[in-house]
Amino acid sequence: MTRIDFHSNVPNKMAYACRLVRKARAAQFRIVLLTRDRSEMAALDQALWTFSEQDFVPHVNAGSPLAEQTPVLLTSAEDDAIPALPHHQILINLSGSTPEHFARFERMFEIISADDSDKAAGRDRYRFYKERGYPLSHFVAE
Repeated sequence: MTRIDFHSNVPNKMAYACRLVRKARAAQFRIVLLTRDRSEMAALDQALWTFSEQDFVPHVNAGSPLAEQTPVLLTSAEDDAIPALPHHQILINLSGSTPEHFARFERMFEIISADDSDKAAGRDRYRFYKERGYPLSHFVAE
């Protein structure tokens, strides 16, 4: 069953996701980042290239021919590429909604900002997962 970690009160979701990816990659995990739309996915792509001068995070869009051999994949809720992804270890959800195929992953991270509407949507998702018996953890960013 998918283990779900909520990280809330995050001041900058993109920067936080980049640091989370760096940590997961250091542990050799394969990661999928799900954004709200293609515009946000492009911003995340740029952030992964520039967030740290010392780190290289190999990543491609989920539809790339290189997706199978690339450890970090980017997709958006507009693309609905999750069922066709080549790996399902970690999903980082930045989309603001419940991913349709999240249960295919071993672990999912829900990144929730300090914005009131994002917090309300995060609470709804937390309740949704809890009602279905998923193991949940909650961390508050400081």
